[in-house]
Amino acid sequence: MSEISLQHKALIKSLQKAYSAEKAAAYAYIGHANSLKSKEEKNTIKQIEIDEWHHRKCVLEIMNEYSIPVSKWYEIKFAIIGRTISASCYVIGWFMPFYFAGSLESGNVCEYFIMKQYFNSIGIKKHDAILYEMGIKEKEHEVYFLSKINNNKLLPLFEKIFRWGNLKSFNNIDLDKKYPLEQSDVYCRK
Repeated sequence: MSEISLQHKALIKSLQKAYSAEKAAAYAYIGHANSLKSKEEKNTIKQIEIDEWHHRKCVLEIMNEYSIPVSKWYEIKFAIIGRTISASCYVIGWFMPFYFAGSLESGNVCEYFIMKQYFNSIGIKKHDAILYEMGIKEKEHEVYFLSKINNNKLLPLFEKIFRWGNLKSFNNIDLDKKYPLEQSDVYCRK
């Protein structure tokens, strides 16, 4: 364990929450993949699950560096959420798991860019590359899920209700015109 201590409550909470939320996402993707018929879709969702477990590992490495404990509350809360979503994928049809996964991933993108901004605000840049990489990977997940439903007749209704879809994202990243790490501070500014 490191002797370095962070005095940034929002950053600590953000790391703890991200660590546990990645488990929830991975659990959800297990049910999502298993509920699908298409082998190609199953394989893609399985890879996304693997990405989420990798993100969890990376976040834990950062937390360990600063002696940030895992939140037992978040671990329990997000495990229940993830397992509930996983089970629901078998009963809510094909569209909703893709829609809500895309919406969730859209929000997760900023999680990592905001953590990068928090670290930078206290003079720490050593985690920039991994946080940027994880944020971009979450955006790739969002784009994948949207691509699966972007022509579905339910999308306009869900987009109107939940404010995510073809016309609205919860982040300002365009993968076709993405900024490199050194210019990525424009992402997810509040």
